[in-house]
Amino acid sequence: QVQLVESGGGLVQAGGSLSLSCAASGRTISMYGMGWFRQAPGKEREFVATVSWNGGTTYYAASVKGRFTASRDNAENTVYLEMNSLKPEDTAVYYCAARTYSSSSVYSRDYSYWGQGTQVTVSS
Repeated sequence: QVQLVESGGGLVQAGGSLSLSCAASGRTISMYGMGWFRQAPGKEREFVATVSWNGGTTYYAASVKGRFTASRDNAENTVYLEMNSLKPEDTAVYYCAARTYSSSSVYSRDYSYWGQGTQVTVSS
């Protein structure tokens, strides 16, 4: 079993930055593809970013490409999401997820483990 705990969320003004972390425990995630998803009030959960097992491949949702950067530190069993130029529409609960395959995926159904989420609120 893998436990995932996100941190780093908070309240920020539009144009600002936040850095999210997702710490894994229970087993190493070094061979797992990892993803970030978000869910805004009244909306379905949506894909944000994904990173392959060694960080060599990343994909981003069109809405965040160029502003967000996903990365990982396998030695620390942690993945990160750097968010810049934040917009009010980025307001959501952000979740990290792990899949038991080394490749990345944009589909939530491909992930077996999920964190509890961290709230990101961007004020205008």
